[in-house]
Order: sequence, then structure tokens, then C-alpha cells
Amino acid sequence: MVSGSGHPFHQPGEWQAHEATFLAWPSAADLWLESLAPAQEEFVALSEIIADYDRSSKKCLGDNLYILVSDAKARRDAERSLAHLSPRFFEIPYGDIWLRDIAPIFLVGPAGERKSAVFGFNGWGNKYVLPHDDAVASRIAAQLPHAVRESPFVLEGGSVEVDGEGTVLTTRQCLENPNRNPGLSTSQIERELEQGLGAKKVLWLDDGLLNDHTDGHIDTLARFVRPGVVVCMRPADDHDPNQIVLLATEGALMAMTDAAGRRLEVHTVPSPGSVRNEEGAIMPASYVNFYIANTTVVVPQYGVENDQAAVAALASLFPERRVVGASARAILGGGGAFHCITQQLPRGGRP
Repeated sequence: MVSGSGHPFHQPGEWQAHEATFLAWPSAADLWLESLAPAQEEFVALSEIIADYDRSSKKCLGDNLYILVSDAKARRDAERSLAHLSPRFFEIPYGDIWLRDIAPIFLVGPAGERKSAVFGFNGWGNKYVLPHDDAVASRIAAQLPHAVRESPFVLEGGSVEVDGEGTVLTTRQCLENPNRNPGLSTSQIERELEQGLGAKKVLWLDDGLLNDHTDGHIDTLARFVRPGVVVCMRPADDHDPNQIVLLATEGALMAMTDAAGRRLEVHTVPSPGSVRNEEGAIMPASYVNFYIANTTVVVPQYGVENDQAAVAALASLFPERRVVGASARAILGGGGAFHCITQQLPRGGRP
């Protein structure tokens, strides 16, 4: 447990105001194969929802979009599909689109000043090492007018979930995995989170979803919706492949208190249950891999029975935003969903 933090910068809650959302255009045909076009279609739909594009007025009412493109050809392709959303393009090479993990984590200081936190990245424990991914965060940071904090500590953005008030949720399966920061104790990891994110208290869950390529990222398991309030998933049925993990997660969360001393208020949405790929393998499908934009919460949908029930359950937790479901089945085939491919840039200025 981190006893307290004198760190003046912190990672805001995702529900706090954004200047923009970073995404990266899917363009690696050698990785996506026949799923590239479907993934691009889902990406465009997601971008329109995040931007809150109004077709009648042809105006965007939500987040600005900052889109990475890997080269000039990818930029032309992206422009054809996204021009109506008036995005800002960044021509930066990257292996694939998982910006939650390879982009900087953006912090805010006491006077609203911003900082880009650049951590080490080793391809999710050296399992998926793609060219350029380990340099994306520093290259994005170099194009923004913010101070930069660089750390060799290996940390993916999807492995930590924050409440904006100093509480960090994570999993032992990921952060204590020897394929990330071998030799570091739990207290040393917590100290890195204090120094790097302004953590005051770290709450540890155990394992993530079955077949999660990331070794149990928290953003498919449990999420804050506001300070003191979290949402996780209930098993879809007795045959849910994640039944044991989901029940253990809910029970653990109900016993936790946050950095302010509040017992967590725990809400649940149904799990998608057994979502399988073409080979029949269980995929790490999760409804809590939603993304909170300025006006909208976008919830991944997988073409299964609980899709709409999950949207309805989350809508009750975000009364100030519209909550929209959108297909993420093709993107899930690459290993994640909407939260995995987004990274918010918080709005600067005085709070």
C-alpha cells in the first residue's frame, strides 16, 4: 500500500474533460489479414461516436480526434475515411493500434499544467514485440507542448485504472509478472506508481480474463466510473469461461477502500460469456473495456445475447452522458477492444 503521495502531478479520471482522444489508424495488413477492412470500419464508427458527429449539422460535438498514421499512404487512406471528423494527424510509425499501452499516460498538475509520462514498453512481456511500438510514447510526447517524464519502469496504460484522486486499481497477474519488471517487490512497484502517476493507494486484484494477451489488464476486468464507484462483470451463466475470476473480482472489490478511505461502491454488468474466434478459442471479450469520451460512453458489442443489457446497465451509471454500443468483434480479433485503442489527452488549464 502506498501511504501517500507528494507527487504534484496525477492521472485524471477518464470522465474528466479531454482536449482530445488519441487513436491509431489500423493499417498493418500483415497483422490484420482479412480482418483489416472490418477493423477499419469499426474504427471509423468508434471515431464518429467519440467525436459525437451529428450527421444533420455535420458538426462534431465531442472529443477532438488525434489520429496516428504510420506513413503517407496510411494517412491518405485514413483521410478518406475520417475527413468529415476533422482529425489532427500525427505521422508516427507504430507496430499496431493499441495506444492505451504504447502512448504516453497524460498527467495534470495542481495549476492545470500537463505532463507526458513515458514508461518502458517491452511488447507485453516480450510476447508481441512489434517494430516502433517502444518509441511511440516518446515520439508523441515530442510533438506536444508538455513537459515529459521518462521512466524505464515497464507499464502499459491498460494495466492501471485510476479514480483521479490517487487510487489505482491493477492486477498482480500483470504488474507482478516477472516478464515486466523482474526483481521488483510489490512495495517497489507501488513506489513506481506513486512517482509516475501520483498514486496514493494501490488496490490489487489477482487474475484477469482467460486468454488475455496482456496478462490480465485491469481495463477488461474492473473500471472506475467516478471516485469511489467501480463497475465489474457478473458471469453470464454457469458456463461462463471467466466465472471464477469474475466472482472473485466482485468479492475483492466489495472489501476494498480507496485512497480517501471510502468503501468502494461496486456495480455489475453482465459478462459477454463465451465469445470465440474462428478457431473456437475463447476471446477476452469484456463490456468494461468501454471508453469514456466528453459526451459519450462507447461500449464494445460482440454480437451476443448480453450486448444490449450491458449498454443499459452502464447507461444507469453515466446519466450525464449518452451511452452507445458499437461493434468491436473485428478489433477484438486483434486482442482488445475500445479502451485498448484509445488514450485520452486531458484538458489543461486551471481546474
